Amino acid sequence: MGSFWKHFRTITYHRWLVMKGCFAVGLYWQGLTHDLSKYAPEEFLNGVKYYQGYRSPNVAEREEKGYSSAWLHHKGRNKHHFEYWIDYADCDTKMVPAPMPNRYIVEMFEDRLAASKVYLGEKYTDVSALEYYKKGDITPLLHPKTRKLLERLLKMNAKYGERRTNRYIRLHILHNLRK
Repeated sequence: MGSFWKHFRTITYHRWLVMKGCFAVGLYWQGLTHDLSKYAPEEFLNGVKYYQGYRSPNVAEREEKGYSSAWLHHKGRNKHHFEYWIDYADCDTKMVPAPMPNRYIVEMFEDRLAASKVYLGEKYTDVSALEYYKKGDITPLLHPKTRKLLERLLKMNAKYGERRTNRYIRLHILHNLRK
């Protein structure tokens, strides 16, 4: 099977896993529309070109070119990425993280679980997404409110599992959102 179909299968499986997680917490529209930009030529064609199967093609593109044009396209169109929420502070002199709405923090959590499942396969455990988060030092790029909730959900998932964490999200984090 060529990289075209492998990449298509990978991103479609990833979207299905996020959709399943979003549905479990009541974020139906976000589940249906999650990562649709990955099928746009700007992202999909680079995904095919740099497909490896065990990590994001954006990493390989970044290694070759020094940046990932697919990632730059993606993060600017998907509110579940914290990079979408970087803005200028007072007087346009400094860039700072803005707080993410809870619904997008939850989608980011579900996205991280799904990515861990896709790339780790049978090696995935409930602690995998937390371990991956700890490897990257993104905390300066996260608003404190965003970081606090994301870390709480990742730790809860590591300790209690996805089903119990999703129940907590549905009942305590998203309970007052319109579905």
